[in-house]
Amino acid sequence: MNGKIFLALIAALLAGIIALAFVQPLPMVGSGPLMPAHAKLATDCFACHVPWRGVSATRCTTCHAVADIGRKTSLGVAIVPPKPGFHQKLAGVDCLGCHTDHMGAQPPLSFSHALLAPAVQRQCSTCHAAPKTPMHRNFGSDCASCHTTKAWAPATFDHARYFALTGPHNVPCATCHIRQDTSRYTCYGCHEHRPEQIRAEHREVRATNLDNCVQCHRSADGEGGEGGEGGERDED
Repeated sequence: MNGKIFLALIAALLAGIIALAFVQPLPMVGSGPLMPAHAKLATDCFACHVPWRGVSATRCTTCHAVADIGRKTSLGVAIVPPKPGFHQKLAGVDCLGCHTDHMGAQPPLSFSHALLAPAVQRQCSTCHAAPKTPMHRNFGSDCASCHTTKAWAPATFDHARYFALTGPHNVPCATCHIRQDTSRYTCYGCHEHRPEQIRAEHREVRATNLDNCVQCHRSADGEGGEGGEGGERDED
């Protein structure tokens, strides 16, 4: 490439950058205004930034002691009621993993559960309250049985843990869970599943709780559950 053409391209590129700095100065040379709580630091960049290294978490903890976050303000005033001790359970001090103080060109950061100490990564109820639905009332705080830390949805509920939806049982939820109430179910209403016929068929095994079918039956092929009569039980 001709040397003059190369220099002309470089000059055009620099001119474009300079022009953008005048037309859009905020995205080019700044990250936007600070959040209101830190507005007083707008003229003191080095309160957070280390020259040539960017923002340092040690500058953050100068004002925000990890042990006090959620319990006291940066001025030492007690927070009533205190918030859950979330920050105290992080694997390390990485403030920028979740926070950004500038509201301009920087995109909002999202929380990564990998920042949590391994011992508390499955203790979801420390920060999250379970939805008040019939299904979630039955699962307590075992969120990881259906959800992952990557996203709340889609969930992976394993129905086979309770009853395998195979053959004729692969039907819409409302067939067994009336009005979509997953806290209860019924097997009555399909073919031979009528109260009088079920009672007749179960007399010889002396079954008493004929409403809790999955106690004995875990699939359409007659596999037995606890105390079941519909299949061989493992003895090991």
